[in-house]
Amino acid sequence: MLLLYLGIETTRIFFGSKGNLCQHKMSLAVCLALTVPAAVMATYCLLLQTYALRLEAILSTILLLFYTVELLLGGLALTSFSR
Repeated sequence: MLLLYLGIETTRIFFGSKGNLCQHKMSLAVCLALTVPAAVMATYCLLLQTYALRLEAILSTILLLFYTVELLLGGLALTSFSR
């Protein structure tokens, strides 16, 4: 599960930086689409994991907040790139 999360997160960050720096709409859209499975993995770590430390719960909550902000700002960037 962690290896899948690593693959999704690495790919998402690569496409996000490429899409933002080069202002490519498709790369940024792929990044935003990969944010959803990454958020599902973070939700799993927060809620469905059998044994979780309080620190893991706090960090997963902060990560989900960052994913939410990234989706909002990524949507704004995508609309500004399409103009």
